[in-house]
This record gives sequence, C-alpha cells and structure tokens, in this order.
Amino acid sequence: MSDEEDIILSELDDEELVQQMHDDLYDGLKEEIEEAVNILLERGWEPYRILTEALVGGMTIVGQDFRDGILFVPEVLLAANAMKAGMSILKPLLAETGAPKMGKMVIGTVKGDIHDIGKNLVSMMMEGAGFEVVDLGINNPVEDYIEAIQKEEADILGMSALLTTTMPYMKVVIDTMKEQGIRDDYIILVGGAPLNEEFGKAIGADAYCRDAAVAVETAKTFITRRHNQAAAG
Repeated sequence: MSDEEDIILSELDDEELVQQMHDDLYDGLKEEIEEAVNILLERGWEPYRILTEALVGGMTIVGQDFRDGILFVPEVLLAANAMKAGMSILKPLLAETGAPKMGKMVIGTVKGDIHDIGKNLVSMMMEGAGFEVVDLGINNPVEDYIEAIQKEEADILGMSALLTTTMPYMKVVIDTMKEQGIRDDYIILVGGAPLNEEFGKAIGADAYCRDAAVAVETAKTFITRRHNQAAAG
C-alpha cells in the first residue's frame, strides 16, 4: 500500500489527524504517535484533549477489539507501547495544567508468582484510559501492597495471579487490610487465568476482571460511583 507511506501527518486537518492517530495506535506505530502528539500541541491543543480524544480514544478501540478476540496480546502490547510514547510527551504538561485524573492504581503480581504479561497489559490499558498506575512488579508480599497504597494514596489496588497455588494469597492481603481497618478505603480488583467471579467474591475483592479491557471498564465504573457518592455526601 504505497498510499499509506505518503501520508504527511502535518498536512492533515485536526479531525483527520486524530483519526490517523487512532489507526496508528491500532498498528502500534510509536514514532507516528509521537509526531502527531507534537503536531497537535503546536496547533494549540490542550494536553488533556490530546490524551482523551486521540490517545484514550484510540486505545478504547484497541481494548474493544482485544476483548472481542480481533486483536491479541502482542498487538495490544505494541499499541500500548505507542500510547506510552505519546503519554510521555504529555505527562509533564498534564502535571502543569492539573488535568483531571481518572484515579490512581497500585498493581502487582502476588507473592510466589512471577507472571507479569497480564498485569503489564492491565497497567498499560489503565494508563491508556487516563489512570495513574504504580506497578509493583512480581512476587509482592502483603507489606509491599499496603505500604504502596498508603504512600501513593491510591484509589484502586489491583492484584494478579497466574497459579492456583498463589491465588489464595490475595485473601491474605485483603484480610490484612480488614484487620488494619483500611479495606473500605480502596477498590480492590483481582485478575489472572485461574480466577473467576466466585473466587473474587469469596475473598472479598470488589470485582474479578477477566481481562485488561474489563479491568478498565470496571475501574471506571467504581471510580465514577465513588465520585457520585462523595458528591451526594
């Protein structure tokens, strides 16, 4: 497709450029996303508008197609990587302008478990949806989670496990939070291949998320509910 090669981003009008960014995100084209973000900034777009309309808008399509089995993990990771490149340009500017944040999430794989592809995907998709994410990596004991959520003043705690043997550790974390009287201060989302909804309920999590797209939707729902309750109170 030689036409594709001939697209000069700076010659597109705003609407076409945003559309092109959605396509480039979908295709995981990092340099093109960086260039387009800079073009929109030069044109006087607010960083928050670029984030929501171009980047989050594009990642939403990626998330839907991932959920529907049209895209697979490698493609989503490429898209998320391109998103991250765009984000790194916007991040310092967003901090200056005090843009509204969706919320903050601390995420990590539980103690004894060293799987991280699913967790990394959730981190990237959450960032793609405008959340701030603190990733603790793998093999996290309960102390690490609790220290991080308190220090970061997180809204959400995300825990991941890929082994049936490490799954029960999630309950240890939640029970410890209950003992310390802080359980209700946080939205707790759990995920990983061997888990299911029953397990999530049984251990006292707020929700089980079967994949990254669901995690984003669930997080948004809970955060919105929380804001509404705060406003009503």
